[in-house]
Amino acid sequence: MLTLAAQVDENAVTPGVIGFIAIILVAGATILLLLDMTRRVRRTRYRSEARERLEAEARGEILPEDTPDGPAADGRTPDAPR
Repeated sequence: MLTLAAQVDENAVTPGVIGFIAIILVAGATILLLLDMTRRVRRTRYRSEARERLEAEARGEILPEDTPDGPAADGRTPDAPR
């Protein structure tokens, strides 16, 4: 049986340019996946908050002018005393 391992210097073996490019591609794909995941989680959270706010309004727990979207129709800010 022929053994090639005895002829190769283990300290001189490197991944080379192809290995460097492969790592860069994997890192880039990972970053893009993380950005996409963050965007999707944020969108899901905002939708659930909006759904909860609408359900609370329908139950009469909060008034539409108390939403954090801006001032009430009568010009008061949501934080102003009644």
